[in-house]
Amino acid sequence: MAARLGRLTRRPDFLRVAAARAKVAAPGLVLQAAPGAEGQAPRVGFTASRKVGIAVARNRAKRRLRALTAEIFPAHARPGFDYVVIARQAAVDRPFALLREDLVRALRRLDAWREAGDQAQSGRSQAR
Repeated sequence: MAARLGRLTRRPDFLRVAAARAKVAAPGLVLQAAPGAEGQAPRVGFTASRKVGIAVARNRAKRRLRALTAEIFPAHARPGFDYVVIARQAAVDRPFALLREDLVRALRRLDAWREAGDQAQSGRSQAR
């Protein structure tokens, strides 16, 4: 079974991930990545600005992104990295399957994707 995801909740962690400048923009989300503690389960934080919409829309977008990361990250996100998922306006109404494709494509473009069950880290040692 894959490791449980950690959460980023403090502003300095979000700023540290943003400062790493490793990000991929997709229609429904922006994914940022930065190295975290070595050997630690992936940690993820969520945010949505007022551009996404009123509070109800922002909360819905974050809820949908949390569901996606809970499904994808434990098996496929590279351990030892911290991720920030930023909701875009399209995250509110975008079909869930397309939102899933956005997240998978973003992980692959950051070189943070690993195949399920792959314990050895293949590829590069850090996200681009």
